[in-house]
Amino acid sequence: MPLTHLTRLGPEPGVARGRRAYHRLVRLPGEAHLPRHELGGPPLPVLPDGDRASIDCVVHMTDLHVADVQSPARFEFLNRELGDPRFQALVPVQRPQEALTPHALDALVRTLGNGVVGPATGLPVHLALTGGDSIDNAQSNELEALVGLLDGGEVDLRSSGGGYEGVQSPEWPDDIFWVPDGAQGADIFHRDFGFPTHPGLLRRALRPFRAAGLPVPWLGCRGNHEAHCQGVGVVTASLARGMTGGWKPVALNPEFDRDRALASFTVAPERFFDGPCREVTAEPRRRPVTPADLWRAHLRSAATVEPSWLGPEGRADFVHDTPSVRFIVLDTVCPAGSADGCVVPSQLRWLEDRLGEANDRLAVIVSHHGTDTIRSGQVHEDGSPNVGGRKLLALLLSFDSVVLWLNGHTHTHAIRPRRLPGGGRGLWEVTTASLIDWPCQARLIELFMGDGVLGIASTMVDHDAPPLAGGAEAGAELAALHRELAANVPWAGIGSRLAGRPEDRNVVMSRPLSPRLERLMRAG
Repeated sequence: MPLTHLTRLGPEPGVARGRRAYHRLVRLPGEAHLPRHELGGPPLPVLPDGDRASIDCVVHMTDLHVADVQSPARFEFLNRELGDPRFQALVPVQRPQEALTPHALDALVRTLGNGVVGPATGLPVHLALTGGDSIDNAQSNELEALVGLLDGGEVDLRSSGGGYEGVQSPEWPDDIFWVPDGAQGADIFHRDFGFPTHPGLLRRALRPFRAAGLPVPWLGCRGNHEAHCQGVGVVTASLARGMTGGWKPVALNPEFDRDRALASFTVAPERFFDGPCREVTAEPRRRPVTPADLWRAHLRSAATVEPSWLGPEGRADFVHDTPSVRFIVLDTVCPAGSADGCVVPSQLRWLEDRLGEANDRLAVIVSHHGTDTIRSGQVHEDGSPNVGGRKLLALLLSFDSVVLWLNGHTHTHAIRPRRLPGGGRGLWEVTTASLIDWPCQARLIELFMGDGVLGIASTMVDHDAPPLAGGAEAGAELAALHRELAANVPWAGIGSRLAGRPEDRNVVMSRPLSPRLERLMRAG
């Protein structure tokens, strides 16, 4: 079973860890659910009992980063600057496992289609919530692949040139990237971290395939990587030409001002084309994604939504109602660039209206950024300052119906209780880690009700590709290798902060229900 309270994945016990150690993954005993009741109410067990009323069961998967790994506008050479604080907001750009990410997402989707049932409610998953950064570099071919993976259809991220033309090629003039076809010791991952050799891997990874698609509707959420180059830089006309063009940069211009790296990338990322380049195949399918493209892709899914756009600002905010829950998807992308999030004043007014008109349901907020990554201060087009995460949180806490805020962006599992200063109302802010990085998981969320208490159960979900072993199917093998490589990335693998603590993963959160909400939930 893919639910991690039953079994989980980790490094083989007893194998020494070290700089050169490469860890295979094995199945380990499951991780039990922990009670979280900082918002009040008694601790709740995960197993259903006679006094429990089931409300809903959804899955939250975020930061999928389906990437065109050969794009000219992915400046992977910046990975050389991993140790330079001036480039901290721009790296890492490239990961050893990223060409395999579509297969990992396909495996997760197939896993959810195999009848996953919530352990706290016994309910099957009825809705998938994507938390933004589902694509990597704001490109149309990435969006096409994502829709194929989620809705079911062909997934094709090849270049029309036929062969692989990216940084993991043995011919690429650098040794900072893992080269699956390379000789042992030819690159830093082989030399220093014990990465294996997999001849022909990139050819197999980029071969088109047909995805089964989700068996349930999905709601799309806009993240900074859907909007900006590498999630940071505004897509200018010059950058768009470079994105679809035939030259890929391999290094910074020697005269580049490193002290202004982030500022330069945010407003004019095309400046990163100014250094030495290699010729690659031009590809029109790499044209930049627009908000309208994202909205059309979302409407192609099976989800029924009530769209509510915010006029000329074009924010992708909308509502999806179920009998007992109002899901509000909030667009937190900063139009002027930046990986940080922002909320404009008109969004806050729109959100207040949407919460006020639906106080007969529980409310769940879905956004890419959370409290600590939504910044204030930047002036918007109408002259008003953006709203920070604390002000947004204060609005959410003013409504007793808001019980849960789901977000991503940090690639880290985290669960934090949020309540009004001095006590009173509270909500749970739940951040789910990414699919692309270790631990490569999604989060099952269940809502249920006891006597005057709302329970929110969180259970981490692994895709069901087995740990690498002989005899695996081709797709499952690629998905399993993706996870194994992610586990061994030196800055983001096993032992990093990304997996969070046990209390950030399998937990049962409790929250008191007002008599009004309890009556409404029982009536529903």
